[in-house]
Amino acid sequence: MSQYLAFVAFAAMLALAPGPDSLLTLRNTVVGGRARGFATLLGISAASAVQGLLVATGLSALLVRAEQVFLVVRWAGVLYLLYLGISALRAACRRHGPGWEASERRAVGGRWVVIRQGFLCNITNPKVLMFNLAVLPQFVGSDAGWSVLVAYAFTLMAIGSVVLVVVVLAADAAGRWLRRSRVRRLVDAGTGLVMLGFAGGLAAER
Repeated sequence: MSQYLAFVAFAAMLALAPGPDSLLTLRNTVVGGRARGFATLLGISAASAVQGLLVATGLSALLVRAEQVFLVVRWAGVLYLLYLGISALRAACRRHGPGWEASERRAVGGRWVVIRQGFLCNITNPKVLMFNLAVLPQFVGSDAGWSVLVAYAFTLMAIGSVVLVVVVLAADAAGRWLRRSRVRRLVDAGTGLVMLGFAGGLAAER
């Protein structure tokens, strides 16, 4: 039990560290409201569950060993982060005339669009897969059964989801302030630059 609690504490610290998932959730909540934020969270959680199942079944280790497949996943992640970053920067440079809020909300897309955004943001991030492969065995042991690995992987997903729920609620509560034209520009610009930074860091890895 103490080992599991240690994992929970470690997973909480990891989830609190800002990353592409939290930034995307924040921006979609600011632009599209609470519903879009929760839809983004749903996509991220679904991808996290898939990554956990891959680790539990051993498929992720096979993917990492298959260098060409892993490279494809990594560069897909780079390209998607670039897309998200450029989209946010374009939004920051857009002129905010009459009706700009409704226009921006339409630009974010419907719920299925942001669910897909969240899913792709997480599933194309090979760092999540590598983390699961590197960290989970240290807590559960190399001889742990499938059910134990699934339980730990889903605990990681659940804790990450709780943190993102807080992000959505906090952003929605501060919505009136965050949706001011100048603040929105700062949120979009900051998100875009950080996403591009994540993309550059992922591309530079060897």
